[in-house]
Amino acid sequence: MVVMNSLRVILQAFPGKLLWRKFQIPRFMPARPCSLYTCTYKTRNRALHPLWESVDLVPGGDRQSPINIRWRDSVYDPGLKPLTISYDPATCLHVWNNGYSFLVEFEDSTDKSVIKGGPLEHNYRLKQFHFHWGAIDAWGSEHTVDSKCFPAELHLVHWNAVKFENFEDAALEENGLAVIGVFLKLGKHHKELQKLVDTLPSIKHKDALVEFGSFDPSCLMPTCPDYWTYSGSLTTPPLSESVTWIIKKQPVEVDHDQLEQFRTLLFTSEGEKEKRMVDNFRPLQPLMNRTVRSSFRHDYVLNVQAKPKPATSQATP
Repeated sequence: MVVMNSLRVILQAFPGKLLWRKFQIPRFMPARPCSLYTCTYKTRNRALHPLWESVDLVPGGDRQSPINIRWRDSVYDPGLKPLTISYDPATCLHVWNNGYSFLVEFEDSTDKSVIKGGPLEHNYRLKQFHFHWGAIDAWGSEHTVDSKCFPAELHLVHWNAVKFENFEDAALEENGLAVIGVFLKLGKHHKELQKLVDTLPSIKHKDALVEFGSFDPSCLMPTCPDYWTYSGSLTTPPLSESVTWIIKKQPVEVDHDQLEQFRTLLFTSEGEKEKRMVDNFRPLQPLMNRTVRSSFRHDYVLNVQAKPKPATSQATP
């Protein structure tokens, strides 16, 4: 088991201990703000990685993410509208290694790249997208479906520009963010994703940034419109319960080599001891009293083969 995964297990087993203190990284102030909220949080200047510095960062809320989605427990909601996605490729700005994932960021001063409909009451502007992945293909996604893990998960992060003046304010308030989650599974080569993969060697180290213009992230979406939705939180500190999650039912296929390129990235800056960027996902959180709604009808079918009935014998007169 890789070091990161082992640490996650230990931390869950001993939540009152700051067991990650020994895995310190040098103090560093990012040169620019980060739209993955972790980097704008006050802990970014502390000695530890801001992601899991202390258990006191975890709020006592009951709408934390990610969760395990259970088909049989999700509820079909006929009132859920289709999700409308409209992205302008010209709003794509750059790709950046922020020391936790790599972000593709977008210009968001106007409604050029937005989503609407679905469970949302307003238009939400695209701020950035990023991925979570594992050290191997057996795990990596943050959400799971019937306890099934996927090798990676794409998150497209949007903010409510009707109610809030900026992304940072929206990230702290209820109904401030809408995040589309897309599962990645092993399969055929993804031609559109490869354009992004080709930039990764240029951002191997933390804080590396390269321009990345004219990209439409809708090419990373599955064709099936079906989704689950629930009220949840950011999966990085401050873990604010501000997110309407929209999890696509259908995964998209990528090949093993493309996922391996994700794993060549580093958590660390140039000149520091190298730490591979893998297992950058949060552990599952309890569903509590929430309901997961689905935009599609479904009949949950247990994959259990029916046992043949024993033949009945008739008495001979």
